[in-house]
Amino acid sequence: MNWWFLIGVAGVILLGYLANRLGWIDLSNKNTRAGGGGSLLTIGDEVFAPSRHEAAIEIDRQSSLPAPAPVAGDRDLGIYDGRIRIDL
Repeated sequence: MNWWFLIGVAGVILLGYLANRLGWIDLSNKNTRAGGGGSLLTIGDEVFAPSRHEAAIEIDRQSSLPAPAPVAGDRDLGIYDGRIRIDL
């Protein structure tokens, strides 16, 4: 192998590592249905199909459940002290 090939491969790996650490690309696997190569495909989505990538992020955001609403009988969280008076 030529020495420039090894330097080029090391440079690409270093650039990918820095881009991941700086938040330019996201290599975490958010696609739980796919196999092991899901994180590599998200790079292509971010670069070549950004609207598809943004739609996938929005679907993940909307599919997460919000905090449960308070129900009658829950303890007071310290918001109201004493009686509530309503003037009509």
